[in-house]
Amino acid sequence: MAWFSKKPRIAVDTQQQPEPGPSRMEGLWAKCESCDEIIYRQELEKHWMVCPHCDHHHPWNARARLATLLDPSSFEEFDKELEPQDPLGFSDSKKYKDRLKSTRKNLEENDAFVAGVGRIGGHQVSVGAFVFEFMGGSMGSVVGEKVTRVFERAHELKCSALIFSASGGARMQEGIFSLMQMAKTSAAIARFRTGNKPYISVLLHPTTGGVAASFSWLGDVILAEPKALIGFAGPRVIEQTIRQKLPEGFQRSEFLLEHGMIDTIVNRKDLRAKLGQILGLLG
Repeated sequence: MAWFSKKPRIAVDTQQQPEPGPSRMEGLWAKCESCDEIIYRQELEKHWMVCPHCDHHHPWNARARLATLLDPSSFEEFDKELEPQDPLGFSDSKKYKDRLKSTRKNLEENDAFVAGVGRIGGHQVSVGAFVFEFMGGSMGSVVGEKVTRVFERAHELKCSALIFSASGGARMQEGIFSLMQMAKTSAAIARFRTGNKPYISVLLHPTTGGVAASFSWLGDVILAEPKALIGFAGPRVIEQTIRQKLPEGFQRSEFLLEHGMIDTIVNRKDLRAKLGQILGLLG
């Protein structure tokens, strides 16, 4: 018998080895998407998720944003119990109802929008912020209802309205029900304006689709964070449609400011002071 056909003299352990657990260092560091610097995560959070090396604005959790920008302990959440349904029985690679269930469990959020009432510099505001981590911040019937209630609440309280938008647009899993929210939210703004209070719209990265094409662009004052992607269709879709190369920086905050589409660009560290100034002047 050839030597290579003989049984090995060293016993082979056929038992499956346990997978290594998560490293103790996992999650302590973050890599900047712009300058590739490695940053201690606590340092990044200390700077409101803005890179201390290149000033790149990283995604910021909606609840952390509200807790930081609003006066301490002033935020009171409303409509937390509202949950989206599956009116169309939609299914792609996964059933919509299953996608909602798993996303709720992972994020501990019922949908892609947090709304309530708070204060900035002592000025009362009806405020809402998109949770982009929840299905790309897409707007379904519940998100549209919560946005509408932001304006209705502001009208009842005779205070200003403030919305932080970060969304991929209307939620395709709800079809026409999601598209109807564009008209619904715009009508709510029209009613709110009869009270002569300002609506401040803050556009974050990204703000696109049906959200950009409705209430996000209807602010009395429109602010944006640096280098945020803002527009209806994405640059790639536009290029494929018109068969032309788009200008450098197209649909970014700086491009929109240059062309008069927004009022100003505000660095995140200056946003609270800017909002307080606007509310003091108009609110």
